[in-house]
Formats: sequence, C-alpha cells, structure tokens
Amino acid sequence: MSTPVVEKKNNKSFLELIKTNAFRAAILSTVFMGFGQFYNRQFVKGLLYSIGWLVTLVFYSQPFLWAMWGLRTLGETPQIRERGRVVFEGHHSIFLMIEGIIALLIAVIILCIYISSVRDAYKVGKKRDSGLVPYTFKQSLQNSWQNGFAYILLTPTIFFTLFLTVLPLIFSIMIAFTNYSAPNYLPPRNLVDWVGFQTFINLFNMESWSRTFYGVFTWTIIWAVASTFTTFFLGFFYAVLIETKGVRFKKMWRSIFILPWAIPAFVMILIMRNIFNGQFGPINKYINNLIDHYPFLAEWGLSAIPFFSDPTWAKLTLIGVNMWFGFPFWMILMSGVMTGIDKEQYEAAEIDGANAWQKFRRITFPIVMFSTSPLLIMSFANNFNNFNMIYLFTEGRPSNTDYNFAGSTDILISWMYKMTLENSQFAVASAVGLLIFIVVAIFSVWNFSKTRAFKEEDMMR
Repeated sequence: MSTPVVEKKNNKSFLELIKTNAFRAAILSTVFMGFGQFYNRQFVKGLLYSIGWLVTLVFYSQPFLWAMWGLRTLGETPQIRERGRVVFEGHHSIFLMIEGIIALLIAVIILCIYISSVRDAYKVGKKRDSGLVPYTFKQSLQNSWQNGFAYILLTPTIFFTLFLTVLPLIFSIMIAFTNYSAPNYLPPRNLVDWVGFQTFINLFNMESWSRTFYGVFTWTIIWAVASTFTTFFLGFFYAVLIETKGVRFKKMWRSIFILPWAIPAFVMILIMRNIFNGQFGPINKYINNLIDHYPFLAEWGLSAIPFFSDPTWAKLTLIGVNMWFGFPFWMILMSGVMTGIDKEQYEAAEIDGANAWQKFRRITFPIVMFSTSPLLIMSFANNFNNFNMIYLFTEGRPSNTDYNFAGSTDILISWMYKMTLENSQFAVASAVGLLIFIVVAIFSVWNFSKTRAFKEEDMMR
C-alpha cells in the first residue's frame, strides 16, 4: 500500500516542478536561445540572445557542416596538374583538418553560451518563484561587472589559449592518426587519410621504425637521468663545499661558478662544439702535437679522441658538457637552502655528539631534498626534451645506419625535429610527440605525488 503513495507524491512534485517559472524558462531557452529571457520579461537580454542564435543558425550552420565533412573525409579530390600547371586546386587535407578543428572549437564556445543562457533563464525564473523582481538589462550589466569582473578579464586569455595552445595541440594529436608523410601523402598533390592507430603499430612493430624508436627512446631515458642527476649532485657537492666552515671568500667562489650559467647557452654550446671538434679543436690539436713530438705515445695507444665520430665518446661528452652548464643552478639554489637552515639544529647535533657526516646525512641532505625534489622532477622533464643541447652540440651525430632519420645521440625531441623539418615524416613525428607527452606527464605526476613537499601541502589543505 505504501508504493502508490510514494508514486503519487513523486508525481505531485513533478507537476509542481513544471509549473515553476524556473523550469518553464529553462525549457524555453533550451528550445530556442532567448525565449526563457522573454518569458522572464527580460526583453533586451532575450532579444540579444535570440538574434545571436539566429545569426549562428543562418550563417554558421553551412560552414560548420562543410568543416565537419572536411574533418571526417580530409578531402576527396586531390590537386590535378596537366603539363606542369594546376588545372584543379582540389582539396587540401591539412587545411580541411585545421578548419574542422577551428569549427569544433567555435561550436564549443557557442555551446557554452547556449548553456549559460539556459542557466541564466533558470536562475532568473527561480528568483521570480521566490517573489523577487528580475533585473533590468542595465542592472544585469552592472551585476555582471561587479560580480564577474575577474571572468571578464580572463575571457580574452581563454580565447587566446583556445586558439594558440589548444588548437595546435589537438592538431598535432590528430596528425598521429593519419598517414601524413612524404613522399606519397603530401597535400595538395596527394590526399591524407585517417589510418587510426596504424602509425603507432608501425612505430612499435615495423622493424625499420621500431629499431630507431627503441634505440632513441633508450638513449633519451639514459640522457635524461644522467644529465639530471650529474648536475644535481655536482651542484650539491660544490654548495656543501662552499658552505663548509673555514672556506673564505664564499661570494667570490659563487660568482666564479655561476658564470657558465649566466652566459647565454646558445653561444657557449657552439664554443664547446668547436673546442671538442675532431679536426681543429684545441684538445685534439694538442694531442696531435704531442704525438708529432713524441711518436712513442702513439705506440702506447694515444690518439686523437673521436668526440663526435664515436657514439660512446659523443654521449659521454654530451653529459660532461651538460654538467658544466647545469651545475651552477643547483649550486646557487642549494646554497640558498642551506643558508636558511637553522644553525641551532647543527649545535644541538654537536651536543649530541654527531660528527660532520652525521650532521650532513641527518640535517642538510633531508632539508635540501625536501626543498629541491619538485625542481629535480621538473629538471628531468626538461632534460627529456632538451633539444638545444643535443642539436646545437652534436646535431645527433655520429650517424647511425640502423636508424631512420636519427643519429646516435639524437633524443626523441631532436628526432622529431629531423622527421618534420628535414624529412616530412609528420605522422610518425606526431606519434612520437604524443608518446613523449604521455611519458613525461605520467612520470611527473607520479613523482610529484610522492614528494614530501606535495604530501605536506596536501595535508595542510
């Protein structure tokens, strides 16, 4: 007997709901933008919404349908040439893709405005149900300015972000699911097709691509780990050394060691490349002069060092030069952290009989790691994509005949550069870029969540 009573009560509440001004205004705005505002007697606002929606339906419907067709098909007719002249322009697959993405982003903006109109009609209708008088158009503008000032200022930034950041990001992701590459799929002479996950399958399974990908990916991981930790601990070492009691002229030592970081990296990398040059670099030139004056050194195995022609030497040189560039940052950072450590902690440790190593292990090291571990993770992500160091110093050399469009010292980001700007392998490069994002994002998020600084901040919230 209780079930019919509940159903009756629910039916009654639903009937009450549909009689409310809030419900009716929301439904009317859902049917046609602005009708809910007319129902709420906000005629100017309703007129603006309705005109905007009419203009959208009349002038944007057809371009939107065309853009969706282009995004779905990427064109049907390639460019036609006769005797070297263009007879028919045809469809440009990449332009169609970009137009489709832009149309989708505009549609998202229109949808947000549509939802806001429904929400506005519902809120005003709810006020009417409470016995309140709706705002006039002038009062609505004043209220929006007072309560939504921050959102008004953020709106241009949102639009710029949407079309200057989100648009290229979506475009680069979509390219990974096409066959956009030389020599057979370059518009406008050829159309580009959607191939799904085939590019990723080829990257992992096709021998010519997989051998390159696994080799470059392995070296990228080694490079990121080695370059991050060598600079970190070298900077830590010098910071501890400078902060040691008895070391005089601390400011002078800091100033000397900061110079490699203060000088523009672009210039210094090129200078370093000349220093390690195998033909005219001063290091090998000095070794050759020694051999000329003392031939027996050659018999003992001394010879010019193949800094850029031997893969192992090239990788070691890269890591060594990167240490020289990177350690000053960590040294200054850690010096600042150690300067801020309360001296009473060390005094208490000395009273308890702790020696220098124990004070370092129990006080200095934990505090420095707590302060710098988030930056250490960011440094790893930065080195994972350290294009400047790789490309300017070695250009990916030495060449590797087993790799496609990559050298022995290329990392994923420099390999992407060569595939796009030098070899027009856009689909594979886009797939590699997407994998880089996934790897770096997962590593960074997971490690950030494990740091003590992140946990303590989360607990404070």
